[in-house]
Amino acid sequence: MQWDGNPNIVLDIKTKLGVSLPVQVKDIAFTGLFRLMFKPLVDEFPCFGAVCYSLRKKKNLDFKLRIIGGDISSIPGVSFAIEETLRDAIEGSIMWPVRQIVPIIAGDYSDLEAKPVGTLELKLVQAKELTNKDIIGKSDPYAVLFIRPLKERMKTSKTINNQLNPIWNEHFDFIVEDASTQHLTIRVFDDEGVQASELIGCAQFALKDLEPGKVKDVWLKLVKDLDIQRDNKNRGQVHLELLYYPFGTDKNLYTNPFDPDYTLTSVEKALQTAPYGSEDSDSGKPSSPQKRDVIVRGVLSVTVIGAEELPSVDFMGKADPYVVLVMKKSETKVKTRVVHDTLNPVWNQTFDFLVEDALHDLLILEVWDHDTFGKDKLGRFLMTLTRVILEGEIQDSFPLEATKSGRIYVHLKWAAQPIFRDT
Repeated sequence: MQWDGNPNIVLDIKTKLGVSLPVQVKDIAFTGLFRLMFKPLVDEFPCFGAVCYSLRKKKNLDFKLRIIGGDISSIPGVSFAIEETLRDAIEGSIMWPVRQIVPIIAGDYSDLEAKPVGTLELKLVQAKELTNKDIIGKSDPYAVLFIRPLKERMKTSKTINNQLNPIWNEHFDFIVEDASTQHLTIRVFDDEGVQASELIGCAQFALKDLEPGKVKDVWLKLVKDLDIQRDNKNRGQVHLELLYYPFGTDKNLYTNPFDPDYTLTSVEKALQTAPYGSEDSDSGKPSSPQKRDVIVRGVLSVTVIGAEELPSVDFMGKADPYVVLVMKKSETKVKTRVVHDTLNPVWNQTFDFLVEDALHDLLILEVWDHDTFGKDKLGRFLMTLTRVILEGEIQDSFPLEATKSGRIYVHLKWAAQPIFRDT
């Protein structure tokens, strides 16, 4: 379908300062691929009960904006915010799997509407190397995440002030209607206070790339525009942990690593005895999932084995490295001994942490150079505890962030004591 028009649409926009902006939308050009469904098939002419239409693929949407009596470009960020709002409104109302139903023969066609088929559990861990949008200081980033761009379904993270490598460590969940076609979208903004936020970058992840019941750890590269990716500018990366769980799945397929008697719906939640979709004996209606919060308490043993190819920071091409270990939520901090004059130190030191809520905590490893006149950070590595909780014990090497070289070798072991709290 291709449509070109010149309607007279005026938007009445209220700003945070209470100022009203009459914005005119002109010269709309739209091209998209539509899906039409004629169902259900019936014996009565015209042989189908209703027509469903949905935008399967949005190929092009262009329009012009102008403030009546002024220039919209004179107000930073307003043009982008309005354009994104209009595009999201179109996508959220008719983009597949959403469909509009036109009855042809009188009847109840509610079964043709898009229905939830599962949930996406998401942990927004961190971002790194974000573009700085501020002239003075650094950006104040926050993220907006959604599968469908409806206001009530869009999730917004907290703002991390003056930071280009923010750590959010926040959890969100989303409704999924069609895992084979839907995407998770993330937009990272710089908070400008009362002014419109400025986009740092955006990214998408296809839900079809998730294996149900399996946690997927991903880094997504931020781009300026998801439809037209022309620039190669580095805008940063975002770190996510994702888990898709379809409704009505046989509970025997996914076992909870924290307790074999509970079904895994996510790394953080477990179903009780009744699986989703089972019928209530009294009402005969499908019962909703009976969930419990899983509070995973236990001991995390961290052995800092060593590091290699650390960056040199002194005149002799050497360093005096040591490692600081931090549990972010509890703010527990310990450090290794200093190893002198080497870029390939070996520590072999073990530290035990009593973790009260492991699913919502982070382990941060910071490598520092000890110096008589001060200290320099050689790099850091941040990790969630999800992997060690699921596997019980891991030994691996990890590249250091915010540095040109260096890897750190660690051994992690988890001894869990799960606590179930009714909700």
